Amino acid sequence: MRTRYSDIESYVTKDGSIIRELMHPQVHGNAKQSLAEATVPPGATTMAHVHHRTEELYHVVSGRGRMFLGDDAFEVRPGDTVCIAPGTRHSIVNVGDDDLRVLCCCSPAYAHDDTELVPGADDGVSDKES
Repeated sequence: MRTRYSDIESYVTKDGSIIRELMHPQVHGNAKQSLAEATVPPGATTMAHVHHRTEELYHVVSGRGRMFLGDDAFEVRPGDTVCIAPGTRHSIVNVGDDDLRVLCCCSPAYAHDDTELVPGADDGVSDKES
């Protein structure tokens, strides 16, 4: 099976990122995972959130960001990949001048009902560097 980027409409998800579902079981018929492109405009941030069932991989394609992952905070650049374990609070801030584009692979596949926003969580969850 194959999808075409130009055929996929974007939408804004619960955490505020602009998403294109590149491959998802509910739409494309694959079985166990989803792949999406998330775009975060310059100066914008996603809201802190957790996925209770889903392991998520972020792969930075372009732009620069500051990733908040549990109690850690670190810069991400093109070529970096981050593993987000189920139940781990996370968000990302675009600290560059261009769109931050991240490929997001979820297993099991992304589900809106598995995304819980973390009220009152500061995007600067920690000053700890790694």
